[in-house]
Parts: sequence; structure tokens; C-alpha cells
Amino acid sequence: METFVKAQVSPGAKTLDARWYLSADVFAQERERIFARSWIAVGRAEHVPNAGDFVLADVAGESLIVTRDQHGDVHAHYNVCRHRGTRLCTESAGRFGGSIQCPYHAWTYGLDGTLLAARTMAEVPGFDRTDYPLRSAATTVHDGFIYVNLAPAPEPFATAFAPLLDRFARWNVGALRAVRPITYDLACNWKLVFQNYSECYHCPLLHPQLDALSPSDSGRNDLTEGPFLGGFSELRQPEGSLTMTGSTVRAPLGAVDGDDLHRIYYYTVFPSMLLSLHPDYVMAHYVTPLAADRTRVICTWLFDPATIDVLDFDPSDAVEFWDLTNRQDWQISEQSQLGIASRAYTPGPYSNAEGLLAAFDRHYLATMTR
Repeated sequence: METFVKAQVSPGAKTLDARWYLSADVFAQERERIFARSWIAVGRAEHVPNAGDFVLADVAGESLIVTRDQHGDVHAHYNVCRHRGTRLCTESAGRFGGSIQCPYHAWTYGLDGTLLAARTMAEVPGFDRTDYPLRSAATTVHDGFIYVNLAPAPEPFATAFAPLLDRFARWNVGALRAVRPITYDLACNWKLVFQNYSECYHCPLLHPQLDALSPSDSGRNDLTEGPFLGGFSELRQPEGSLTMTGSTVRAPLGAVDGDDLHRIYYYTVFPSMLLSLHPDYVMAHYVTPLAADRTRVICTWLFDPATIDVLDFDPSDAVEFWDLTNRQDWQISEQSQLGIASRAYTPGPYSNAEGLLAAFDRHYLATMTR
């Protein structure tokens, strides 16, 4: 049973030093200590529905080929030929014709990564095809999301994600389908995206359309320490939704009822995803750091397939609402990046409304110094 509390901070809690947002050395350390060792959300299983379907994913600076084999298993292969290291794939998405072939010398791999053919290599003494499968990252699918982990011996997903394993069952997230992805390129550090998402102290000033539908002081949190943080905010109108009109004609998802009909749940899934659960749709932000001051965010909306299949289905009311809200957030996050880069910046005090930001900082620093 979840217990929800209002955010608060300890006396003296302050924002991070500037170097954590600006330093190229810090960014390089983050890649190795965080993004190369964590379970990273890279998309939905529906993006590779059939054997041979693939998408490319960027994780910790590595290009991965995410594909499904003939047995239905999802793999994440490094986009690197075992012969001379050539990139195997340059298209962002597509479908393999049963195998993956290097464009340089035609070494050919099965969808599961096994080396099937290596031209003329049978003439090389001691060469054994079984010694040269594609390198692959650990992969799992949960709630329909594909997660990968580059660590040689990653923490088991069920252990790492224990607080979230059954938390979203009533939304039936695994059965939902994604629509209308929007890609945003931001001139700010990835941590500012997480931190902005985790408080509504700014909402009355930056998001008048959001504050009109959901009181900025209504937030209550049940996950307040560790890699996963968040809780809910209330809707002003019972059984409404966060849309351009504040209402919806869509039925509630899954088993959503009771209090969930007038709540929006927001969770940060460290270090790669922001997850928002509404009565009638779910929204996911995939966050990919590109540099200390550059971040790519892909936002997508998930709906019940039965709703999508209706002839006049139109998700614009939700998409337009959050596209507007996102752009407001990205602009202020970029302004924060510029201010933090000033010699005048020093860490400032957190308000009680920013309790999750202080918790994010604690987990982030613990992970970086572990």
C-alpha cells in the first residue's frame, strides 16, 4: 500500500555545484558510472514487433541495434562488426531480411548475434565462427518498455526495479501503444530535465494552462529516496484529464478507478525516463545526454489499442497540451544552464516543494562517488 506525503527538504539543502552541470570530465564519468551500468529505457517492444525489425539506440555513447529474433526474443547488439569494427547499420529503423550483414566484407550474423558466415575465413588456420558473435548488451522488456544494460554483469532487472515492478499494473502499460513521438534537442544538462520534472514550484509562473487544471501545491509523493522518485498531483475537475480542454472522451485505462480518476502520477526512472500516468493515457519521456550542455528528449504518448483503433481517434488534445508544456520547460531549463555557467552562480537553497530534487541529488552523487 503506497503512502503519499508532501515534499520537504532538510535544513540547509542546496542545489549542486556548477561543475556537475558544466564539466566535460563529469559528463564522461557519468557515461561510465551511470549510463553504462544502469538499466536504460530505449523504446517500446512494439517498435520491433516482428523478427528482423530493428531500431538503433544510443546508450552511453554506444550505438546499439535493438532487434527481435525468430524466437521472439529482443536483443541489443553493439553496432560493431567483429571483423574490423565497421558499423553494421546506419538507418535509424528498418527490417533485416533474416540476418545482419556487414557492408564492408559481408560478415553475416543471425538476428540473435551468432556469426553465420565470414567470407574466405574458413581458409584461416584456427578460425572458429563461434568465437565471433556480435557483442550484446543485457536486455529485458517490462511494461512494454525495452531496457538495456551495458554492464558486463548487471544488477538483475528485478532487483534494480523492485519498487516499480507492479506499481503501474492498473494502467496495463504493457498493452498500450505509442503514438505521435516528438523529438526535442535541448541546450542544457540532462539533470536539469529530471529536476524540472520533479517539482511544480514553477508551475503557476510557467504553465498557466497546467495550473488551471492541476493545483501546483497538490503534489504528494510515495517514492522519496533512491533511483525512482515521484507521486501524484490532483486534477481540479474529477474525471478530467490534462488535455487542451481539461476533459476527455476516452475511457479510463485498464483498471484505473477511484482516486486515480482525478490524479496524474509522475515518476522519474533514473537515469533515462520520465513517466506520467493519466487516467486515459500514459506519457513517456526518453532522456539521452549528448554532452554536458546538450540533451535529446523523445516524448511519446501511449493509449489503449481499442481507443486507437476507433475510426476518429485523435490524440491531439493530449499531445498539444504536453508539447506546449514541454517547450515551456525546455526554455527555462536552457536558461538555467546559462545561469549556472555564470561566475555569479553559487548553490542556492531548495524550497520544501523541491524535496524530490534534493533526493535526486543525493542519489546522483552517491552513484557518481560509489
